[in-house]
Amino acid sequence: MDKLDHFLHRAESLLARVERLLPSAPPEVDWHAATAFRWRVPRDGRGFLQPVANPARIHFDDLRNIGPQKEAIERNTRQFVAGKPANNVLLTGARGTGKSSLIKACLAQFAPDGLRLIEVDKEHLVDLPDIVDFVAQRPERFVIFCDDLSFEEGEGGYKALKVALDGSVAATSDNVLIYATSNRRHLLPEKFSDNETYKHVADGDLHPGETVEEKISLSERFGLWLSFYPFRQDDYLDIVKHWLAHFGVPAAAFAEAEPEALRWALQRGSRSGRVAWQFARDWAGRHAD
Repeated sequence: MDKLDHFLHRAESLLARVERLLPSAPPEVDWHAATAFRWRVPRDGRGFLQPVANPARIHFDDLRNIGPQKEAIERNTRQFVAGKPANNVLLTGARGTGKSSLIKACLAQFAPDGLRLIEVDKEHLVDLPDIVDFVAQRPERFVIFCDDLSFEEGEGGYKALKVALDGSVAATSDNVLIYATSNRRHLLPEKFSDNETYKHVADGDLHPGETVEEKISLSERFGLWLSFYPFRQDDYLDIVKHWLAHFGVPAAAFAEAEPEALRWALQRGSRSGRVAWQFARDWAGRHAD
């Protein structure tokens, strides 16, 4: 082997080692493979959209006793897929009352009209500008779904979300909306000391200080707020009956299941739609014969 061959051999070996250290190229997105996607960020590479093979299938009819919230988000999403003006949506309130399920129901309802869902974890919200740019030229309509969203002070995703909602020098893409759920109305922890920043002025008005203004500023960038509240006992039992029927339990057995459903909720300290669904699964499974 002469010097040139030796040099080329060593160069090829070096390039092979370097290639193993470089981040892998993100896979091509098969837009026809799914209607829902997750934004994934591997440790050694750039973020990419991963198709969800079996998205949750829940329909508006399955969601009970949240009629006004259901009507509002359905109307907003219908406007969006039709290319009309629509708002980003923040759904807040009691746990297990249907916030996330409403967004999944939007996908089931409007996927045939071109709606697509992209689920983004909180730690990946810093990639929101890249996600929006990635889908901006697509013909589909995309809802970016951020579930159970809350921030601690100083987190990077907080400012990225503010910019994506309404704060960048660039215009927002008209084929992207952000739907987020949270148990916190203002998405940040609220402390008693925040009240000390309020100021009284001479005319008697009360003005919030900078700390409170900062905590309110993010939630105010959502154009549509939907609030959810704990269910009354009758509402809870109505949801239990709906899911028992869904699992094939005859109506004649509802009276037998009712006392157990109330004890089930009491043990969990919550009369929510999620608790009702969990009870119905358990009871239907135990009485399947």
